[in-house]
Amino acid sequence: MAVLSAPGAGLKEKLRAEFVGMTLQDVIPVPSAVLDLAKLEVNCQRMLDATDRLGILWRAHIKSHKTTELTRLQVGDTRMTHVSIIASTVVEAENILPLLREYQVNGRTVNLLLAFPLFPSAVSRLARFSAELGPASLSILVDHPDQLASAAAITRASGGHAPLVFIKIDAEYGRAGVVPSSPACAELVDAALAAEKAGACVLHGLYAHAGHSYGSRGNWAAMDYLVKEFEMLSSVAAVVRDKSPDHPLVLSAGATPTATTIQHPRVLAGLDGDNESTATSTHKVKSIFNTSKLAGLTLEVHAGVYPTLDIQQLATHARDSSLMTCKDIAISIVAEVASVYPGRGADGTTEALVHAGTLALGREPVAGKGGDYSGWGVVMSWGAAAEAPGPGPDFPLVHGGWQVGRISQEHGILAWKGRKEDEVPLRVGDRVRIWPNHSCIAGAGFDWYLIVDGRNKGREDEVVDVWPRWRGW
Repeated sequence: MAVLSAPGAGLKEKLRAEFVGMTLQDVIPVPSAVLDLAKLEVNCQRMLDATDRLGILWRAHIKSHKTTELTRLQVGDTRMTHVSIIASTVVEAENILPLLREYQVNGRTVNLLLAFPLFPSAVSRLARFSAELGPASLSILVDHPDQLASAAAITRASGGHAPLVFIKIDAEYGRAGVVPSSPACAELVDAALAAEKAGACVLHGLYAHAGHSYGSRGNWAAMDYLVKEFEMLSSVAAVVRDKSPDHPLVLSAGATPTATTIQHPRVLAGLDGDNESTATSTHKVKSIFNTSKLAGLTLEVHAGVYPTLDIQQLATHARDSSLMTCKDIAISIVAEVASVYPGRGADGTTEALVHAGTLALGREPVAGKGGDYSGWGVVMSWGAAAEAPGPGPDFPLVHGGWQVGRISQEHGILAWKGRKEDEVPLRVGDRVRIWPNHSCIAGAGFDWYLIVDGRNKGREDEVVDVWPRWRGW
């Protein structure tokens, strides 16, 4: 099977030869995307530990980073558990195939879900993927009966390997999926069961993504979205079971806020919340877990941006503050101060120009409310801006320090948020590191990540590896 956009042969070795051993203050290209290995490993392990402790399945989304190296961390490279992956593009599936084959050789079962409703032009490439890895290696998402014809085409073209099907449920996000209790949902359930009976596919589960949970604020708030996701999936599972009693089903829910909320210490310890509202949330979660197990349903959570985190995730406060501060954000964009404009900012503050605009940081605002942070990135307490404050416990309502206040294609305008007398000076040529609003979008502007390791005391800024990203669709 041809990998359509794999990094060029030897690219990683060439990049390592060029950058490993350099520091972020050296003459590396700017802007550059940087990942801190120490933080990635902690964030990934927390998710593995939480799902293990709760006895639920885990499915890792790889769209945020598009690298083999970080995928290994997400699934636990040395574990022997089942490997479940989510991709948003076919090219992600094609590029991760060699790793999945490696895991198969080592005795691990694997499955990849294309988490975009199946479209006809993807059939031939997905069929090749399925033929390479064998039965039950491919899952697809459907939210319309007509998509099942493409599922049947994959089965035929792959040599008889029927794809596993997840029905996509709209968990009130309004992006994709069928609405529970709607005629369209009942029609799709009927069509999927008929396709399964005909041998075209296997109805494997129900899938929801609460993307609107990105707007949650406050400790435990995202758990309410998780509860709603599983409640909606359970209601559709009842419809399936009414038509096909005892049909096995996986209920897969998640987005980074809702999935990471299960890492809360009280959830892992099996304790109730610290007030009436949170106690209700934890009781609901426990009830869903127990009821699902009694009904023979299998629960799964999925998430993608949790290894790197970003300013958006910090704003949700989905996890306990002991597990989520700005110091847990693993991604930053290195930029250089190209000019300084004293007195041009609000209340006579300084503004500065950095060579990192929309193409380096993205242009996705943080979901929020009036008065909240509305910038395009926050400058990390590092280098020349080491004394600048980072986001604190009251972020995003309270926010100060250097932020990307305005943005265009190549230009980022740093604005000081706070009193002029507290301003941390920046000079032409200074390097800064910016935490982006959304790491998925920021990463898309780069061909590779420079890897540092915050555990290397005194050498925290030294490049220890380079991870090429996949390109294309």
